[in-house]
Amino acid sequence: MPTERERRFVGPRRGQLIFALFFVSVSILLLSQIGSQTKWVENSKLFAQPRFWPAVGLAGMVLLGAAHLYLMPWRRITRDDVTELRKWAQVLEFAAWFMAYVLLVPLIGYLPVTMAFMPLLTWRMGYRQPGMLWLSVGFAVAVVVLFKGLLSVKIPGGAIYEFLPGALRSFFILYL
Repeated sequence: MPTERERRFVGPRRGQLIFALFFVSVSILLLSQIGSQTKWVENSKLFAQPRFWPAVGLAGMVLLGAAHLYLMPWRRITRDDVTELRKWAQVLEFAAWFMAYVLLVPLIGYLPVTMAFMPLLTWRMGYRQPGMLWLSVGFAVAVVVLFKGLLSVKIPGGAIYEFLPGALRSFFILYL
């Protein structure tokens, strides 16, 4: 049964408690590491210390986050909070796609991995027509040509290129 204070609250409430708990927890963790991650320089003014402003910011995050938690009109996690948390967690899928891409480029090569991931992500986003999939492959080739060929971005060649004959291997490492 909601309290009078909970009923009077105006605004969205889903996910606020979980976010506030996470925010305060991470802020406390970061503040606890300030001594090992920053320096205190002898004979330096307080405001010029490398540790001072990060400590002020983190202390403010802890205090204001704790005040937000204390002033929240509800203190229990509901089904709406869990639903909101699931929506936030969906972002992690694309972080996993990106990490897989980053890990595979040095092994297989920039062009093959890009040509594989573009249609996969196109399919994942719901564009399943053959034309869209081929367009994504063409876009992958254009991206590789732009970054490696025209902009000369230094991206490591794939380890699989080592098995190619000499001149072809050099070409693949430099341009693909």
